[in-house]
Amino acid sequence: MNISKSLEHRADFLLLTVALAWGVTFLMVQDAIKNVPVFSFLFWRFLLASVLMFFISYKFIKLIDKDTFKYGVILGVFLFLGFATQTFGLVYTKSSIVAFLTGLNVIIVPFLAYVLFKFHIRPMVILASFLAVIGLYLLTLSGELSFSLGELLAISCAIFFALQILFTGIYSRKVNVYNLVLVQFFVVTFLSLIFSFALEPVTFNVEFDYVFVKALIITAIFATVYAFLIQTYMQQFTTPTKTAIIFTMEPVSAGFYGYFVGNELLSINQIYGAIIIIIAVLLAEIKFKKT
Repeated sequence: MNISKSLEHRADFLLLTVALAWGVTFLMVQDAIKNVPVFSFLFWRFLLASVLMFFISYKFIKLIDKDTFKYGVILGVFLFLGFATQTFGLVYTKSSIVAFLTGLNVIIVPFLAYVLFKFHIRPMVILASFLAVIGLYLLTLSGELSFSLGELLAISCAIFFALQILFTGIYSRKVNVYNLVLVQFFVVTFLSLIFSFALEPVTFNVEFDYVFVKALIITAIFATVYAFLIQTYMQQFTTPTKTAIIFTMEPVSAGFYGYFVGNELLSINQIYGAIIIIIAVLLAEIKFKKT
């Protein structure tokens, strides 16, 4: 599939806005889940997102077929398992370690792309992937790594998110994007409901205070509907590996948003890490012409 350079750059830019949206909403999610259990919050977030996505994709729903349902279920399961393993990982180890290990999907994606589908990965993109890992290390890691259940869950999370990115790039070219996102949202909603019922004290009777409602509405609209619709649609025009590199901007935007809005501190190492990640994203855009 031949993709023009301008179209690819436009796709990469819009994927960057997705990473920024996730980063900016991180702080409000963190505040919301202080009083609302995680899976309950995910249930309400994806339920609202599913309703909104239903109205957005209404005129395409008649196009849903067996493949759309199958692909949506696969992506939804990957996405939910990513959220679930990340959440349980936070129970057993530091959030900084979970953030770093989750970010390792930036090097897992090209590895899986080659092993599973023999995708060619440009050397500059491989270099950018490893630079992004170094940047993530400096930006997020404040504790010592060890091999425990928490680390194992965080690595599993990275694998699931990598699979979601990789298969989104494949499935988005085969079926209607709007329906694919809609099915994926319904799957995450259903699985979040099941886990919330099984593991948490409240699901439906949560307290709808200002903090929760604000986080729910903003994350459902911008960090869910907008983010996953843009990701799914734009991955038709770029590679999964570049998508993973661009998504490492999420902790960068979260860090700077927390600094300017949440009065959080940024160390010099974190600033260096953010700069390295930005360089990695720019390097991933470089293509040398064959002579």
